[in-house]
Formats: sequence, structure tokens, C-alpha cells
Amino acid sequence: MKIPGPDHPITITLNPKRVRALYQGHVIADSGHTLLLKEASYKAVQYFPREDVAMDFLSRTALSTHCPYKGDASYYTIARDGEIAENAVWTYETPYPAMEQIKDYLAFYPNQVEIHEIDESVSPEFIRDVVEHTDSGSGRSQLDHWPTNVSAPPEG
Repeated sequence: MKIPGPDHPITITLNPKRVRALYQGHVIADSGHTLLLKEASYKAVQYFPREDVAMDFLSRTALSTHCPYKGDASYYTIARDGEIAENAVWTYETPYPAMEQIKDYLAFYPNQVEIHEIDESVSPEFIRDVVEHTDSGSGRSQLDHWPTNVSAPPEG
């Protein structure tokens, strides 16, 4: 077991953005709680909480690899709509103490699964523009007041 340090830094931070993983155009993971792991000079990796991954489409494989900094990794294959991505997902179920944060998290190979950060901030101006340019088929903007379609409750 090796400990991350100046010669091989590893940082784990909570990603403040929502992140989605798509396999063949289907959402396979969607989370507002991903961890971003940056290791030495490697490309950063998004780790998804297991509960935010569609585990029904994953099957465990016999592959296992070892990282001297994180521990032993287990792998999953994705199977969806007749398409298969072998060993496209990995997880450290019993990571070394220095990497305990990634326990119960899964990561996806970016050459198998598309990873997208989603900007969920929507400005009021955007909403107004959408409403102004949407109509019910009458050719008029929905900004016009719609007549009520329910009666007031009887008094009494």
C-alpha cells in the first residue's frame, strides 16, 4: 500500500454540479453527489454513488485489478438494449484508508460511457423567453392571461 503524497498526489472533492453518465444514449447514472478524483497527471475521474447508478443494467465480472494507492478494483459490464460494454465500470469496494471516500462509488470508462456535467441553473429570463415563444396553437404567446378553466367553489 502506498500513501498519496507530493510525488503522486490524489485529491477527492465533491463535484458541485450534477453529472450524468449515458450509455448508448440512455442515462445509466445521474447524481448531484459525484466525487471528482484527480490522481497525479491522469485525467480526472467522476465517481458516482452506487445508489445513483442504474445497477439493473450492470453485471459483475471476474476482472480485478490492483492500484497501490487505492486498493483492489472490481468491474462491471453494462448490458442494455442488446449492447454490451465489457468491464466498463469499476469500483473499490474496500479501498485503502486514504481513499475511503470512494467506497460505495462507481466510475465509468469515458471511452465506453459519455460523462456530462449538467448546469441546472436556469435564469428567470430564460423561462420568460421560452414562454414568450411557445404558443398553444393559436399563434399567440402564452404570456397572455389564460382564462380559468375551473369554477370557484360554492360559498357556504
